[in-house]
Amino acid sequence: MAPTTRTTPPLTLKAGTAWSDAWRRCRDAAPEAFHDDRVGNLWGGGWHLDGTPLPATSPVDQRPIAGPPRLDAPAAARAVRAALDQHRAWRHVPLGERRARIAATLDALTAHRDLLALLLVWEIGKPWRLATADVDRAVDGVRWYADGIDTMLEGRAPLAGPVSNIASWNYPMSVLVHATLVQALAGNAVIAKTPTDGGTACLTLACALAAREGVPLTLLSGSGGRLSEQLVRAPEIGCVSFVGGRDTGAAVATAVADLGKRHILEQEGLNTWGLWEYSDWDRFSAVVPKLFDYGKQRCTAYPRFVVQRRLFDAFLDAYLPAVRTLRVGHPLAVADPSDPFPELDFGPVINAAKAKELTDQVAEAVDRGAVPLHRAADTTGRFLPGQDTSAYVQPVTLLNPPPSSPLHHAEPFGPVDTVVLVDTEAELLAAMNASNGALVATLSTDDPALHDRLAPQIRAFKVGRGVPRSRGDRDELFGGFGHSWRGAFVGGNLLVKAVTQGPEDERLPGNFPDYHLMP
Repeated sequence: MAPTTRTTPPLTLKAGTAWSDAWRRCRDAAPEAFHDDRVGNLWGGGWHLDGTPLPATSPVDQRPIAGPPRLDAPAAARAVRAALDQHRAWRHVPLGERRARIAATLDALTAHRDLLALLLVWEIGKPWRLATADVDRAVDGVRWYADGIDTMLEGRAPLAGPVSNIASWNYPMSVLVHATLVQALAGNAVIAKTPTDGGTACLTLACALAAREGVPLTLLSGSGGRLSEQLVRAPEIGCVSFVGGRDTGAAVATAVADLGKRHILEQEGLNTWGLWEYSDWDRFSAVVPKLFDYGKQRCTAYPRFVVQRRLFDAFLDAYLPAVRTLRVGHPLAVADPSDPFPELDFGPVINAAKAKELTDQVAEAVDRGAVPLHRAADTTGRFLPGQDTSAYVQPVTLLNPPPSSPLHHAEPFGPVDTVVLVDTEAELLAAMNASNGALVATLSTDDPALHDRLAPQIRAFKVGRGVPRSRGDRDELFGGFGHSWRGAFVGGNLLVKAVTQGPEDERLPGNFPDYHLMP
């Protein structure tokens, strides 16, 4: 008798999670903001069907989704003037009432938690586990501030104008919504620019829920370059908060420095993980898959390992089996429509253009001498039959990318690791400081004294001892060294200080043109 051949049935979409399902739920939840095929801009306390919607596709499968309704400069200028009017009224609202409105907003966000998370899946490709975590971190973090805001605001007052927020697409809730609600809690009206690459519907729903509770939020869409005059340089703006790349951040930094404007500018850096005189490889191997969460599309990812040469064989024995366990695919693809959400480490990168950029950078680096240590096959992902997978990049690891490659000195913002071998402590430090400043770094060594001696020489705001560091939550402070950060540091009470006015001679902890002050 011939052996029976078992075939795996094709995957299907989890029931109730289609983009059309999410859009219908958004229209039911916030009909003032969501319309047949577009969203509005929020300014002057109401929603407006102005701007020209930019065509958009989901990174998950390249199908059309709602894009940002981009305003021109005159329309943005009107919105900023309206935000100043809101600010002048809101700053006089008693703290107890501000806190009550923020608390009501958090309750509404909690009630719509799963819908917000589903929007994050479709708009920026987050697996369900990470999408729900992004929503939960936003809500839990702002609740922590609401509970302790009285002490944080002692002797402080709101700024002279609203806070303008320009943030990248990768954490709409736990970074952008979190920041805006804390800024409002501290007595400021708030302006947020919708990221062009993703998050439009999620941010629209979150802002609609907050606006219903009377929180003075403005949500605008438009080209960063075209709206810079209004969102950065406008005299109405009291503070600029930026999260993004170094090129754009440098232009913003120049503008705010020229104007003497309060600013918080978080920029990218090459975060590195060094291994020197180290032997706990089981511990290291266990953390490798976690470092690939969301395909390393976050400012605190670790894309570079700096390894003592004599440890290279042991490093590979620990690293390669771990990286081969990574689970990649469609975040909503299941065997049966009633199955739970799939457990994935990451889904697509933000768009097909980014996937091509990464693929081209890897090919170019290999052509110029980099050695491929690991390249997962494209056939290993979990996908729907016939699905467009042009925005997916399988994990890649390269040894010694050439200095001419962007992978040598810049953060790839995707699932691409690079490994550099060193022979001396001086080489270790030079390689770990390759980008002139970073947000986080880690040094793994068996010798605590060696760690204590070398860690202060690593130019990162947070340095872990054998463990990854992150942005952190609640009272954990956050900033950067060198070109990775400009302006006031944040986290804990520093976030409130950064967006309020204290004593006249106050020097905020931060990285400023004329001084660097650690907390």
